[in-house]
Amino acid sequence: MPAVTIRNLSEATHRALKVRAAQHGRSTEAEMRDILESAVRPDTRLRLGAALAERSRRLGLTNEDVDALSPARDRTPAEPLSFE
Repeated sequence: MPAVTIRNLSEATHRALKVRAAQHGRSTEAEMRDILESAVRPDTRLRLGAALAERSRRLGLTNEDVDALSPARDRTPAEPLSFE
């Protein structure tokens, strides 16, 4: 697992991190991981599967609609490319 070193962190910031970690009942390192995770992977990020499911619900599509499309799908293997 990757490790990160943060240099030149002010004493005030380090103290604030320690206080925040104590308030959440975890180590300073765990608190920093949580802060970084929240910053780069917010709960509000777009998730493709959820977006497609929501779109299908708004359009009124059902599993039966998807099943109806399945027999019409071409299942023949694709021809390999030739570079000659």
